[in-house]
Amino acid sequence: MHDGLTRGRTTAGGRNYPVPGGMLETAENLRRQYGISRREQDELAVTSHQRAVAAQKNGILAEEIIAVPVRTRNGEELIDTDERPRADTSIESLSRLKPVLLGDDPEATVTAGNASGQNDAASMCLVTTPEKADEYGLTPLVRLVSWGQAGVAPNVMGIGPVPGTDVALAKAGLQLSDIDLIELNEAFAAQALAVMREWNFGVADRERTNVHGSGISLGHPVGATGARMLATLARELNRRQARYGLETMCIGGGQGLAAIFERVGSR
Repeated sequence: MHDGLTRGRTTAGGRNYPVPGGMLETAENLRRQYGISRREQDELAVTSHQRAVAAQKNGILAEEIIAVPVRTRNGEELIDTDERPRADTSIESLSRLKPVLLGDDPEATVTAGNASGQNDAASMCLVTTPEKADEYGLTPLVRLVSWGQAGVAPNVMGIGPVPGTDVALAKAGLQLSDIDLIELNEAFAAQALAVMREWNFGVADRERTNVHGSGISLGHPVGATGARMLATLARELNRRQARYGLETMCIGGGQGLAAIFERVGSR
């Protein structure tokens, strides 16, 4: 018997193209390839937590959460807030964390603080046609414009969003500059930074990316993250009355997926 999720994290690339250090090693590979410092990774992690905490305080994240009653030793508890975002996260606190692969690589930089959380969660989204939405009295938030997938080397799986996004943009006839909001899953800070380097992102571009936090601050519950990102993206597009949103993530084994959405009523 074995846990499939745990094994998957340590055997990234599968039987034929194993990555010795697993998913962590793929992040370290991108860190080396793109010259990403530990400081940069920790800074992104701090920003992620700050944005998530602010969104919680402002009630923004509450709009996409359904409270769940949980039985505990002290009775029933209502879980209505994500537990991972930490207001006390700082460069100083993160700098004290030891890199996970330090024993194998003296230059390792990936820590529990600048990587996504292994959280439990569930998420859902309702996909239908305009006709069915009218029939049931539903108000659509966004429409799917295009989507794309691409393969990359398993040992740098985290760069997958770049070619995946290229495919989605080409199908939609858009440029990355046309996108108002971006949800780029933070599997690792090094991975997200590598993608943004490929995109030549500056400060202004980061202001439209993961505006309410991402995997590092909110967690990365595998199998639920995609719909969670879409819930955030769809609501924020409507909140800002913006038009286009991009959702993209890397996938262990060497894949990149991306989808472009348009706010309903924005044309």
